[in-house]
Amino acid sequence: MLNVIEISNLKKTYDLPRKDRKVGVTTFEAVKGTSFSVEKGEIFGILGPNGAGKTTTLEIIEGLKQQTSGTILVLGLDNIKQSDEVKKRIGVQLQSSEYMNLMSLAELLELFASLYNKKADVDELLGFVNLVDKKNSFVKDLSGGQKQRFTLASSLVNEPEILFLDEPTTGLDPRARRDVWELVRKIKAKGTTVVIT
Repeated sequence: MLNVIEISNLKKTYDLPRKDRKVGVTTFEAVKGTSFSVEKGEIFGILGPNGAGKTTTLEIIEGLKQQTSGTILVLGLDNIKQSDEVKKRIGVQLQSSEYMNLMSLAELLELFASLYNKKADVDELLGFVNLVDKKNSFVKDLSGGQKQRFTLASSLVNEPEILFLDEPTTGLDPRARRDVWELVRKIKAKGTTVVIT
């Protein structure tokens, strides 16, 4: 199988604020030499306790942060030198998302698609996450599970080759969690690689 992500000795270090420094300790290493690869079409999980560097690792792969050292190839592209091209080919669901309050779900999907110079098939995207009947609603009027499903739909507007999901079921009830896991299986079945924390 083809690797769509290859990570070698990834490290991310932050300077500690002056108030948090101890004698001889001025930095914090959030990611400590991580290496892994992800095959095309698989669901790949990044596991670890709070503070283990999972979100930081995803943000580096996605091009939202830059690593201190190590190498990352996403779809054969360097995550730093070719970040813009990587961003065109991936979808991202962050741990939490905020939306414009006075735009409907349909309008938001059209806006997000336009950022990729694409036209959104609103009914298909919302149908995929079982929210067609909510297309004229606002995100603020959705339940927690519906909001997570909408966020999944919005992360698919550019038909990504890789979808990154950062703790997509946090705070959801058991039924909503099952709905999200079923959607993840449907996304994989379409041939999209899924990386999830």
